[in-house]
Order: sequence, then structure tokens, then C-alpha cells
Amino acid sequence: MKLSIIIPAYNVEQTLERCVESVLRQKFRDYQLILVDDGSTDGSGRICDELAKRDHRIQTIHQPNKGLSAARNAGIKRAKGEYITFIDSDDYIHSDTLKPLMDILAIHHEYDFIEYPVDEYVGKRGKQRRLFFKQQSFSDMREYWYETQAFRHAYAWNKIYRRELFQTVKFPEGMKFEDIFTLPYLLENCRMVATVNEGLYFYCHNPKGITETADGEALNNLLTAHLNILKGDTILKPVSYGYYGHILNIALDVSEATGKIPELPQPESVCLRQGRESIPLKIRLLKLIGMKNLCKINTLIHKVYRRSPK
Repeated sequence: MKLSIIIPAYNVEQTLERCVESVLRQKFRDYQLILVDDGSTDGSGRICDELAKRDHRIQTIHQPNKGLSAARNAGIKRAKGEYITFIDSDDYIHSDTLKPLMDILAIHHEYDFIEYPVDEYVGKRGKQRRLFFKQQSFSDMREYWYETQAFRHAYAWNKIYRRELFQTVKFPEGMKFEDIFTLPYLLENCRMVATVNEGLYFYCHNPKGITETADGEALNNLLTAHLNILKGDTILKPVSYGYYGHILNIALDVSEATGKIPELPQPESVCLRQGRESIPLKIRLLKLIGMKNLCKINTLIHKVYRRSPK
């Protein structure tokens, strides 16, 4: 079996069949589809069982509610394919996605995972956009992380992974923004990864999703994931100023949401100027006035913006 497709499901009776049907319409057929019912209280569990009766390739796991990471990990344990991919149950994939991607992997056995395009925030007016990629490969994981700005799209989905990568890596249970915790550890196990311009994942706007409802605790989880890279001994160091600026923005969001001042390593201790890369203004201000004052200014600016007439 070539591919295991893992779809976690929690109270998604309105979108689950659409998601599964997008897989069943694929021209590529050599797959195992694992539906993980994570303690749903609506009809999602029943729909999983009904779908499994319709196609022998579909398997269902029922478990108490433990969260998205635990559901993905349960699917990984059941997976038998040479490769693994994930689809969130409120999303779906284009009908001509899996075959071209699996054809690429059949030619390029050296790829440990490939990343493919995404239509982001489908259904949200004014925000929907397409995430494109160049057709390129990377043997240097730091080059992949910074050149493609993978830290901005470290999604578990829109990638097809060699299953062996997950032998020592699991999604962190009990944490939000679990994808950004996991991808750096997967990269530690990779020899070559690639971005491609084939296939299309539809990431649908969900007003009840983690991104839209992120509170201070969730944002702090996100910050912690990135700080693990700044503070740890990883293949992604030394980091770029662009990446440090990205983390600084998250830290400012955490401060605004919690009223606390996050601890952030000083940029000169972690950053490497890459070529002619300019230092973002916020980093310059951080050096001049310190984190506490920068947080105050950021909060004040947002208060003024929210009060201003639209």
C-alpha cells in the first residue's frame, strides 16, 4: 500500500462527507483512508461508520475526546502505507491532487516529504488566497525553512510524508498550534524535501477553529513552539532576522492578549544576517527601547486603530 490518509473528526457532521468524497473522487486508488472519531457528540461517529461500509479502503477509529494531536497520532499507529498525509475534516482536496503528487514521489524516491499548494481561508470574504510553490527541492532544511518561509505554513496537511518520519515524532497532545511544534522535529529526520506546484488543498474558513478563536493561552502555545527553535540546539539555527521578526510579532500578540511581557532571547544572540536582508523595524525598536516598552506601544497602536472610524 502506497498511501495512508488520516482524517481526524470531531463534531463535523456538516463537512465530513464532503471531505471524504474529495478523497474517493481521486484517480489515485492505492490508499488506506483512516477516519478517527475523536469522541464526537454529534453524528460524526455514525457517519464514519457508514462511510466505512461503503468502501473497503475506509477504516474507522473511535476514541474518547483527546484533541487533534491524539487523533492524528492514533491514525499514524494504524497507518500501513509507505507515505502518510493528513486532511482536516472541515477541509477537502481537489479531485486531481493525489495522482500527480504520488507520481512525483514514485520518480523521486529521495524526497522525504513534498508540500503542495493551498487555497487558504476558503469561504471567508476578502481573505481567501492561494499559496503557491515553486517546483524545487532542498537538502538543507534551514534553506527550506527560511527560503519558502515554511514557518508561516507549517501545516500538517498539504504535505505527503514518508511514514518512517513518524517513528520517533508524534504530535504533542494537549497543545494548540501543534503543527508548528511538529514540523521542525520532522525536518531533523529529513534528507531531502520538495515543494511542488501540483495538487490543491482547500483550507476552509472555520469561525470556530483554533486560528479564529485563539486566545492568550493558544497564542502562548504558538510562541512556545517557535521559542523551542530559538532556544534549542536545532538544525534551523542560526535563524534569520525575518523569522525573528515573525516570532516577535507573535510575542506582541501574546502580550496584548495576556497583559504579560513574554521572554524573548535578544536578536543578536540568535540571528544571522542573510546577505542583504534588512532588519525589520520592530527589531530595531526592540533593541532601542526594550520588550516592555515595545509591548506598550503595540497595545496602544491597536487600541487607537480599533477606536478609529472604519
